[in-house]
Amino acid sequence: MKKVYLETFGCQMNVSDSERVASTLSDKGFEMTVREDDADIVLINTCSVRERAEHKLYTRVGQIRKSFKKKPYVGVLGCVAQLEGETLFEKIEGIELVVGTRAVGRISNVIARVLNGEEGIVDLGDREKDYDWTVSNPQRHSPYVAFVPIIEGCNKFCTYCIVPFSRGREVSLPASEIIRSVLELRRNGIKEVHLIGQNVNSYRPGTESGLEDFKGSTPFSRLLRAVSATGIERIKFNTSFPRDFHPDIVDAINEHENLCNWVHLPVQSGSDEVLRRMKRGHTIESYKKKIDRLRESGRDISITTDIIVGFPGEREKDFRDTVDLVDYAGYDAAYIFKYSPRPGTPAFDMEDDVPAAEKTRRFLELESAQRRSQSTRLRRYLGKTVEVLVEKQGVKFEGQVSGHSTCHKVVNFHGPENLIGSIAKVQVSEIKSNSLFGQLSMQN
Repeated sequence: MKKVYLETFGCQMNVSDSERVASTLSDKGFEMTVREDDADIVLINTCSVRERAEHKLYTRVGQIRKSFKKKPYVGVLGCVAQLEGETLFEKIEGIELVVGTRAVGRISNVIARVLNGEEGIVDLGDREKDYDWTVSNPQRHSPYVAFVPIIEGCNKFCTYCIVPFSRGREVSLPASEIIRSVLELRRNGIKEVHLIGQNVNSYRPGTESGLEDFKGSTPFSRLLRAVSATGIERIKFNTSFPRDFHPDIVDAINEHENLCNWVHLPVQSGSDEVLRRMKRGHTIESYKKKIDRLRESGRDISITTDIIVGFPGEREKDFRDTVDLVDYAGYDAAYIFKYSPRPGTPAFDMEDDVPAAEKTRRFLELESAQRRSQSTRLRRYLGKTVEVLVEKQGVKFEGQVSGHSTCHKVVNFHGPENLIGSIAKVQVSEIKSNSLFGQLSMQN
């Protein structure tokens, strides 16, 4: 029995793909191992959204080749594989196979060919029509939380983004398949599902969607209500595209307690001029209206975002507009990135005219503004009781357990290990920089 070590970089879609790769290989008689130095085959599932992620791949393959006593076969999966294809054999010494984003269902066949002595195998083909989206429980990243893809690919073509080229065009999964998957997950003890996609709220399943019995202004808001009706305890979704974020999504959250009170809504910039150059398709005025609608909800919805600083043509005034937006929106968290050109994107041909030092200055200033805003926002939880899905033992202190709230905050508290896998009520007693600390509530 050959042992396989699988390492994953990047987004939830990559994690989800890796789960299915592990399930497929286990079903075919391979043994998945957590010990990289014990593996006969090492697979690296890659991300290409940021330049550093690609550099990780090159560094990682070198480490494997130099430090492992056993010389494993090495394969590259995911977005870098899809974009680079057979050129990876020229760029990186010591890899045997390259499998693209939509070919992961054929991974066992590709590995079999490698073991039979074939060299330089590349599969960048389309996904099979009968592709199995299920994941066996032992291969999930968590025994209590499951990622459920509802749409893959992207049609938006933001000028900085490589995803439409690495993941292809938007394809929505049938609603019946999604509902069936969630019901099966619930039967298997999963407490929380994440409906995932590059743009989940762009979900368009076709005319006979299976959602006809559910109200809603968009197919996505109808899907939210349909998934809620399964009775699964918690439902989150990520990532939402601002242009497709309909107010009815907020209505659905208000109507159904198991639709969690967290929305990730990437704005990318606070400047209309920069948004135009990015081809984001929304304005700051329209984005603020969506923020206002979320704030009007009685559910106290946690809002997070992504922001890029130093995009080509970003002037100081544009940056100041972004700082102002952070103050206005009051994000619970923001993922801030310095712009780096990605070959193959339209922005790659724009002049990268913001110096590296200026990008760093803007990054640090925006990060500081966000921290102030975040600290203010987090104070609203002091003394409140939140429901926490307990997922693991605490890392820093003995006798602590850790999990996520419905608003997607990390919450640590003192509690017995047998709480893991259950939902506990925790009264927040302390605010950390990126998490909450509390005491087990007597209401449990």
